[in-house]
Amino acid sequence: MAHGPLRALDERVDRAVVGSGPAHLTEFLADLGNMQVALPVLAAAAGLALRRRQWVPAAAVAVAMALVPALVSPLKALTDRPGPLTPETGYFPSGHAATAMVAYAGAALLVGRRLIPVAALLTVATGIGLVLRGHHWPLDVLASWSLCGVLLAGAVAACSRGGSRRTTEAPGCRTGPG
Repeated sequence: MAHGPLRALDERVDRAVVGSGPAHLTEFLADLGNMQVALPVLAAAAGLALRRRQWVPAAAVAVAMALVPALVSPLKALTDRPGPLTPETGYFPSGHAATAMVAYAGAALLVGRRLIPVAALLTVATGIGLVLRGHHWPLDVLASWSLCGVLLAGAVAACSRGGSRRTTEAPGCRTGPG
């Protein structure tokens, strides 16, 4: 991330793709990771889960979302990596990519597994937009997805072992067959 072949590859890929695509579309995709966009989606899904009395899943996903800035901010300070188009630092990992992944995947877990492909599409689209607009390096986005995969795995684990039979068998909590 700071030096070496991986960073060199990251910078080569970034230089090759920044500015590609229609600016209005890539900016729209990048904006999918804004809290003003992603959090209302998650809040609506959590509201539905609470209405269904899925307390544990709603709480698990809310905790995962709350942990995003708690984990991303110190990592940004620790790595102090500059952005692709600016000498300013604090770009690794991407908070927008992390917010998108947890919000959209968390919403899909709460509403139903059939929405997981939609969540994946929104998450990938956000990452693509962030890189094409030059807001983040590709590794910033990949690091966020890795970090959030761990957070979401924790939410799924909490979902699968918490609460009553009704709660653990809710659509957003099914982790196995049946």
